[in-house]
Amino acid sequence: MKIEPFKVELWMNEHEEKAVYNTGETCVDSISMEELFELAEINKEEKLTELMQKRLTYGHIFGNPVFKQGIASLYKEIDPEQVLTTHGAIGANHLVLYSMIEPEDEVVAVLPTYQQLYSIPESFRATVKRHTLSPENNFLPDLAEVRQLVSEKTKMIIINNPNNPAGSLMDEGMLKEIVAIAESVGAYVLSDETYRGLTQAEEDSPSIADLYDKGISVSSMSKVFSLAGLRLGWIATRNPEVIEECSLHRDHNTISCGMLDEELAGIALAHKDKILDRNKKIVRDNLKILDEWVQKEKHISYVKPQAGTVTLLYYDFDRSSRELCIDLIDNHGLLFTPGDCFEFEQCIRIGYACKTEELIAGLNKFSEYLATI
Repeated sequence: MKIEPFKVELWMNEHEEKAVYNTGETCVDSISMEELFELAEINKEEKLTELMQKRLTYGHIFGNPVFKQGIASLYKEIDPEQVLTTHGAIGANHLVLYSMIEPEDEVVAVLPTYQQLYSIPESFRATVKRHTLSPENNFLPDLAEVRQLVSEKTKMIIINNPNNPAGSLMDEGMLKEIVAIAESVGAYVLSDETYRGLTQAEEDSPSIADLYDKGISVSSMSKVFSLAGLRLGWIATRNPEVIEECSLHRDHNTISCGMLDEELAGIALAHKDKILDRNKKIVRDNLKILDEWVQKEKHISYVKPQAGTVTLLYYDFDRSSRELCIDLIDNHGLLFTPGDCFEFEQCIRIGYACKTEELIAGLNKFSEYLATI
């Protein structure tokens, strides 16, 4: 089965380890096991002794119950049995699309977004209609255009909320309108919600799984909870057909997730409020720094993100995004992601949720570079 190369992953694979200033990272500053235990007020020695006694079996085939209960607590209408655990959100997205999309199906997907959300259904020979978001519309969908794109053949509408790479956020009103569009043709809505909860304002960030009985939410422990090393994600949906189909297909590529990983994730979600408080402070403090920097840089502009950990920086000089990013990483140790990884140009993606000191150092280095333009 042929599939388009995953541009952003290929870029990170080649260049991330060269970074002196990693402003390409998309997770909130990662936490260690020791920091996790401190946040959870767990006795480290006792917990490690307990973990060392565990036999390393497959563990819970359908997911550690504590972990699944923690996932369900992130939603209003989801029960633990309506959750499937996966190998990261990347595994969750793949499992949904692998299970639900056939060659004769039609899919409507937003762009820019995480590439697998449109490249995987394209690889299955489905018809993918792309809805391109624009900075002029604050990287939010044009609902009139979405209505024109759907048809009686549309099996699924695919969105990404909050958006990667733009940092835009669809509110409940817009999500309900997308639900109405999907309902009009009987389509599912798959929402990659990997950054859900990391809002700049104190506002609710509803899940599609709570708003629509054919809504499918995908997320992970990586971005919002700073635990990418656990490689855990999930599918949450109230739709029994999706649970059944994804469960059948899951047997072919997962069996179970790591038992120690799920144990640690269960601890994290049992203390999710503490981690979210930490991480919202990081993204909000760091965005203030980024915003002040953008305002003073004459060559740079952006649509200020509403949520998540990333955004697109537009520049006003004549150079491809890939050439610019190669120059920055190879000659200055500064990592960004080229806009062309998301099929956009004249922009680069920055991850601003790293350690504050690293963000400041990276922006200062970029300022030195821009001064030479």
